[in-house]
Amino acid sequence: MVAAVVLVDTMFYAAISPLLPYYVHHFHLAKSQAGVLAASYAAGTLVGSIPAGWLAARIGVRSTIVCGLGLMILASLAFAFAPSTGPLDIARFVQGLGGAASWAAGLAWLIERAPEDRRAEMIGASLAAAIVGAVLGPVLGTVAAETTPGIAFSAVAGLGLGLLLWTLTEPAPAPGGITNLRGLAPALHDPGVLTGMWLTTLAAMLYSTLAVLAPLRLSRLGASTATVGLAFVAGAALAAASTPLVGRLSDRRGWRRPILTGLCLSAGWALLLTLPRTILLLFGLVVVADSLFGVPYSPAGAMISERAERVGLGQAYGFGLFNLAWAGGQVIGGAGSAALAQATADAVPYSLLAGVCLLTVAAIARRPRGRVTVAG
Repeated sequence: MVAAVVLVDTMFYAAISPLLPYYVHHFHLAKSQAGVLAASYAAGTLVGSIPAGWLAARIGVRSTIVCGLGLMILASLAFAFAPSTGPLDIARFVQGLGGAASWAAGLAWLIERAPEDRRAEMIGASLAAAIVGAVLGPVLGTVAAETTPGIAFSAVAGLGLGLLLWTLTEPAPAPGGITNLRGLAPALHDPGVLTGMWLTTLAAMLYSTLAVLAPLRLSRLGASTATVGLAFVAGAALAAASTPLVGRLSDRRGWRRPILTGLCLSAGWALLLTLPRTILLLFGLVVVADSLFGVPYSPAGAMISERAERVGLGQAYGFGLFNLAWAGGQVIGGAGSAALAQATADAVPYSLLAGVCLLTVAAIARRPRGRVTVAG
């Protein structure tokens, strides 16, 4: 059930990539406006992350998911029939609010049932389901661009309604945990929680920059909407296969090796993305980047979950912090990188992110091994 919820939510979220060129043409958007549209979902998640954790502790994880799915259904219908970019931005923001509730409560529900030594693997499995949604999202976006958004996003609303009814049939743990926001303070001073949040933010910045700049670059090189969608479908498929493996490796060997390797490769790949002058070469780089940039998610999510639990914070709040970190990275990467690229060139945000990856690698490499651990 949780896998289905995050799959459909991510499918709706990821549909924007092949639709960006469509909306740029249809509504005459500048690159910065396209970045705002792409980042509006993350802005909603940013605002809703901590309230979602509070709501799950107050009314329970099932009721919180029902609220999240209800908002997604409303956003889907608004997206289907929006007459201009303003309502699109609002609908995507509302979708982000709903996603914050569904993800925080859903992952908390999942971790309640997961063995402690398999948390990163279980998070990786749920993220793999989300990545399948990311595979289907560009397909949905391509269909919407080639036909009409009304048909495609009305179907998403129908799927959301089916999931809402399914959620009502599942037994759920009773509400519980900290309902006072002051209880967040110990977690926000814990080095493990902060490390996990930073790694999540960095991964989100990398991917959101790719998700805005790469489709527009492919379109300028002459790629069709279907080609843009196929690049992100292939990349998401590769990420879906690799994410559970990264989680399993983190559970068994610790988080350092996958994180350090992933960030080093991501730095080099971000610089390579500035070079292509042909559709085929950029297509291939986008496919690999999609997988590389998401390497930190599984170990970082497990790190936040474990450390938040140790300081007495409930799982819903822990995944609220995960959502908060992800959303902050998405807003910075989506809107910030698009505005910076419009003022300068695409190479500038990619190069800055490569530098941040290398600085993070240096900081982690200098940290004593005993300071932050996940699964030993």
